[in-house]
Amino acid sequence: MITAFGLPEPLLRLGAFVAVLIAMAAWELRRPFRAQARGRGERWPHNLGLVVLDSLVVRVLFPAGAVGAALWAEARGVGLFHLADVPAPVAVPLGILVLDLAIWAQHRLFHAVPALWRLHRVHHADTEFDVTTGLRFHPIEILLSMLIKIAVVVALGAPALGVLLFEVLLNAAAMFSHGNVRLPAPVDAALRRVIVTPDMHRVHHSALKEETDSNFGFCLSVWDRLFGTYRAEPAAGQEGFTIGLETFRDPAELRLDRMLTQPFREAERRPLAAE
Repeated sequence: MITAFGLPEPLLRLGAFVAVLIAMAAWELRRPFRAQARGRGERWPHNLGLVVLDSLVVRVLFPAGAVGAALWAEARGVGLFHLADVPAPVAVPLGILVLDLAIWAQHRLFHAVPALWRLHRVHHADTEFDVTTGLRFHPIEILLSMLIKIAVVVALGAPALGVLLFEVLLNAAAMFSHGNVRLPAPVDAALRRVIVTPDMHRVHHSALKEETDSNFGFCLSVWDRLFGTYRAEPAAGQEGFTIGLETFRDPAELRLDRMLTQPFREAERRPLAAE
């Protein structure tokens, strides 16, 4: 079992997850940016229930996960980094960088392909935007994402330590970038040159398709700038635009059972002005 900072992989990942979740939840509670019509009590049990279900499904079907795939590739000398004999001090940060690009590309793909969008829209159908939104993904999307991640890890021959650090970083970045918080403008402007901030990613959760199809990054902001999908602000301003989709806006759609069946149901439009 791989360890980092003296901790085994599962404990490190769980500890980081819980620490960031508690920190972001406390920040949102103390200084929320947007008022929520559907609060924690109505949404959080279902969003977090989906997280638990996703984790169980992945552990059952991929018990070793992406880190296990990295160890498998390392033992057999499989992958670009092993063939090129790239030293670990270079392979670890480079692997993290390539994996982040792969996740960006995967995210864009899930918006572009209708069958994949039906899965991914579960994430976007949350009518509020907070730390738990960053964890709200359909189990089938999570499984497909794991398959893509494993394929990239094996093709690269990414070091297991780099894969572990990337997964911890990605999870933390997803919760931070979905936070119902706002940084001071100068801090946000400086940070979003490198990483995705809540103000930057909140645009991606607009009900307007042209805004939804922007700011795909979870961790590094460079990919959206490089590939022309960066949008600085929503047209209606950070406090004025509608979060979610034009469809699946009935409060019942926030329930866990409805999230699980949503990809297999047709979308019914509900006028946004009627809310």
